[in-house]
Amino acid sequence: MTYELTFLLNEEAEIANIKALIESLKGKIIKEEKWGERTLSYPIKKNHVATFYNYSIEIEKKQVDELKKKLNLNEKLIRYLLLIP
Repeated sequence: MTYELTFLLNEEAEIANIKALIESLKGKIIKEEKWGERTLSYPIKKNHVATFYNYSIEIEKKQVDELKKKLNLNEKLIRYLLLIP
């Protein structure tokens, strides 16, 4: 099933870990976009600036809960949103 993952990071180096996480759950990144660095309207986890990313991923429905669980444990990930387009 195809999902859209939008997330905010404060460290560029964390991208490799996000990609590895998706691939470890037998997921595939179809499209990746970097929306750039933006100032946040209000601080999130004491961050005033974040880099926005948007991925289209293919992952089995059974693996989505595991993906959410691991994304929640990642402290360098400021915020994420996982949608079915």
